[in-house]
Amino acid sequence: MEESSRSTPGEESSKITLLKFVLWRNLKAGLETNKSFLMGRKLYDEWAAFWPDSTDEPIASHFNSIPKYVISSTLTDPAWNNTTVLPGNFYAVRQLKESVEGDIGMSGSATTVRWLLANGLLDELRLLVHPIAVGHGQRLFEETPTQKLKLVDSSTLSTGVLNLTYTPAT
Repeated sequence: MEESSRSTPGEESSKITLLKFVLWRNLKAGLETNKSFLMGRKLYDEWAAFWPDSTDEPIASHFNSIPKYVISSTLTDPAWNNTTVLPGNFYAVRQLKESVEGDIGMSGSATTVRWLLANGLLDELRLLVHPIAVGHGQRLFEETPTQKLKLVDSSTLSTGVLNLTYTPAT
């Protein structure tokens, strides 16, 4: 009989809490410089259903108070406070970039990231690479023209996650 290598429920909870703390500590600096948040419609639908009623502080207060911009051709009346819908065109996003003093943050939104890269609108790409091989799923840059990137910063978190920062190569 093999001994189970699974953790006890208390151990699993501790590991999840540690991972959350490590990720939050490393992402907090970026969140503090973000003056607004950009997302696609799918992420908006997911987050608008979760964050307004969340008690996960201080993250919930941050996402609920920051100005949010959603690139969408179908969303017309966003229910989540402080949300503005942008048409999915180059000029609307460029105008947003020019009007916001400070960083415009993003999370997830792989389709939006690909569109921003293809249109030369992404200034910095931060990737968290987790030490796990899934073996299936959507590729981040699937069906995207080749984009040359320059690694400008990297670190390894205590959990083994790689924190990588790229800018478009010129």
